[in-house]
Formats: sequence, structure tokens, C-alpha cells
Amino acid sequence: MVKEFLYRGIPKEELDSMSLEKLFLLFNSRQRRSLTRGITDGKRKLIEEIKAAKAGKVKNPIKTHVRDLIVLPYMVGVTVNVFSGKEFRPVNITTEMIGHYLGEYVITNKRVSHGAPGVGASRSSLYVPLK
Repeated sequence: MVKEFLYRGIPKEELDSMSLEKLFLLFNSRQRRSLTRGITDGKRKLIEEIKAAKAGKVKNPIKTHVRDLIVLPYMVGVTVNVFSGKEFRPVNITTEMIGHYLGEYVITNKRVSHGAPGVGASRSSLYVPLK
């Protein structure tokens, strides 16, 4: 039996039918402030693309640099390619992401794997023959 996802005790079906004003009250203060201050043109364009993708009108994958868009219930089920600073990474939006930012799911830095120390890295490496 799969556990049903509840956002603050409310199932997804109710979240879909809820008005945006009531939905905003469920979010944390940071998300509430961001949404009540207004939506920029870039965010508005991305929201329209997501709605078109849900309706099945968009064939190409959605690519965006907008990382500070808050995931709302109607966005669930869409895959968005979010820019990580170097490349676009696909993010499949699920119900657990509601109320979070898109950028939280695309890491902007990668793990550093250090190699061997170079010449001059320490006092003893001065006496290492080069070849």
C-alpha cells in the first residue's frame, strides 16, 4: 500500500481545487512573501509553459534559468530542465516538491576530487625528480 502524500494534512486533490490565497497561507513565510510580492515576467512565462505542457500542447522540453519559482500543486507531473550554471538538468516535479523552490533540486556545484599534489605544493616536493 502506497502512502498518500499530504501537504500539511491536506491531500493533493484539495490543494488543486484550493484558491491561491488559501494555498499561500499554508506555505512558509518566505514562500508566502515571494508569492504575494508578485510574479516576474520570467516566472510568468515559465508558468504558462508548464500549463501548456500539462495540456499537452508543448512538444519540446521546457528549459529555464528560473530557479526561484515555487512549486505549486498544478505543476506536478511536468519535467522541467533547470540550469545548474553549466548545463540543464531535468527535474520531474512530484507532490513532495510543493512549496519548495525549483533550484533546490539542481545542485550548482559538483564534488571536488583532488589529484596528486603538484610541484611546490609542499617543502618535500621540491626535491622530487620531474622525470
